Amino acid sequence: MWLMVVSILLFPAIIMLSSRYRVKVASLCHRALAWTLRLVRGRVCVRSTHAFVFSKCTHGNADSVLETFNLYGDTHPSLCIGPQIGEALDEVVRRVRPSRVLELGMHCGYSSVRLLRLLPPAGRLVTVELDPLTAELGEEIILVAGFKHSHFQVLTCSSDESIPTLHPFLEPDQGTSEGFSLVLMDHDPQQYLPDLLALEREQLLCPSGCSVLLIIRDPRAESLTEIVDYIRAKPNCYCIKTELQFMTEIFFQKESTRINIDQKL
Repeated sequence: MWLMVVSILLFPAIIMLSSRYRVKVASLCHRALAWTLRLVRGRVCVRSTHAFVFSKCTHGNADSVLETFNLYGDTHPSLCIGPQIGEALDEVVRRVRPSRVLELGMHCGYSSVRLLRLLPPAGRLVTVELDPLTAELGEEIILVAGFKHSHFQVLTCSSDESIPTLHPFLEPDQGTSEGFSLVLMDHDPQQYLPDLLALEREQLLCPSGCSVLLIIRDPRAESLTEIVDYIRAKPNCYCIKTELQFMTEIFFQKESTRINIDQKL
């Protein structure tokens, strides 16, 4: 009898908990389905883009590769392909004049080719891509554009796995031991702040100055708010240099370096 009384008393709580967990399970299933669809569509997009560029461009000509990308983008609008984002990227590269560049998220190789064609002869690009298919097809596009493996390195892994392994790419005998002077983040926005913190921790950002470019696909994303808040909370070593609809440039300079520069002035 007492079991029946306890069961009756607990019944509303059981119903409430079941309803709550049902919502959570449904939410998790929805997120998993959305992630799967994005992955499948992304792979289709990468295959389609690669096939078009590979067959239509002049092999060995980086400008032809970019023009073919833009031609593809005319009928397949994309935030990672097109003259608008390309010209903004070019402007930063010409201004910064980096010798070592880190790219997180290579997509179809579009930004990789744009970066490489503006680097000095001894310059080098390290690009990190999580998806093996995207990394393979993107690397092929870079080679089609006329660049050799001595100019770039593709790492097929997650950004957080790759960052602790990047020190060998900053060779002291090449005068680049200070760190990367340009970082392009075009991967998972939720990784923008953790990866920036990891780059700081590993001392991979050039202390005398490093431009970090954040590609923005969803301006309302909470992760973007977090990294902007972090930047604004550290005015002694960070500032927001450029804010565009699709890209934000933040500038890093180690505080001790900035003090030395100010003293010289």
